[in-house]
Amino acid sequence: MYSFIDILFIAGRLIFGGFFVLNGWNHFRNTEALAGYAASRGIPSPRIAVWATGALIGIGGLGVILGIYPEISLSLISVFLLGVSFKMHAYWKDTDPAVQSSNKINFQKNLALLGAALMLLSLPVSLEASLAPSAWPFPVF
Repeated sequence: MYSFIDILFIAGRLIFGGFFVLNGWNHFRNTEALAGYAASRGIPSPRIAVWATGALIGIGGLGVILGIYPEISLSLISVFLLGVSFKMHAYWKDTDPAVQSSNKINFQKNLALLGAALMLLSLPVSLEASLAPSAWPFPVF
């Protein structure tokens, strides 16, 4: 039986991981638009970069939802957030006030998400609140 804390933790994992799964899917669904923006920010091979980052966050988010390979899943998300925040949302380089404001919001949101990922990385691995069957042959939260 799950405790209230377990239920809150699972709900948080579903929301947090789901955010990255949906955004990873968006990278594949809207590759051209995102690649155009990536190119405008000086990203080499922007189409490949969009696919690669979509895979990073999609796989990472799915791992968080399922509670499998937590260190790897959260590390994938963290690598994405570090790279995209400082390269794609470098608001301090923008001259258009609307673009600068949008990028500042996205930069700060990404730092908050990175903080959450790092906090989750600090938790001990536990089977207690996992959605994955305990018989699975890999580490779970």
